[in-house]
Amino acid sequence: MPQQKEPPRRSDAQRNRERILEVALAELSRCANTPLSVIARKAGVGQGTFYRNFPNRESLVLEIYHHEMQQVAGTAAHLLATRAPDEALRAWMDRLARFAMAKAGMANAIRQVTSVPGGPAKPSPTPVTSAAELLLRANEEAGTIRPGVTMDDFMLAIAGLWQLDPNDDWQPRAARLLDLVMDGLRSGAPGR
Repeated sequence: MPQQKEPPRRSDAQRNRERILEVALAELSRCANTPLSVIARKAGVGQGTFYRNFPNRESLVLEIYHHEMQQVAGTAAHLLATRAPDEALRAWMDRLARFAMAKAGMANAIRQVTSVPGGPAKPSPTPVTSAAELLLRANEEAGTIRPGVTMDDFMLAIAGLWQLDPNDDWQPRAARLLDLVMDGLRSGAPGR
């Protein structure tokens, strides 16, 4: 039996949902145990609206993770359409760094909801790796990065992002790290 699609949301309902996700990301990044009532209040929605969108903490946390991952992945195609491939890749890595810091801040909340026996599994990062692959192949075709860079190479090269402390002034360190990665990717590029 084919899966039925959810009917489209009214614009005000969609705005409420997005506001809940935005507030929840900020609050749960600060404290994994933030009460859902606090998130609802700060998002400016009632309890009924909140629970209609997210019936429990697990659904909220996993939706934030999925939403953020989709945002990062969706940025890749837009950047490729509006910038040179190497500029798109570097800008996308900045977006990935922001995602990494948000994910690090939410790590406790994600761990709490995915460690419950019989609970939901942590979503895989497939959309993010697909976006990175798209950017790497576009750069390889354009000759702006060295040929033969694999997804594993790239993920290992940027793994330092996950070592940064999201509570520190991480942006300058992330920028320096990603500039070094880009320099390495460009080294030996046929188009340079």
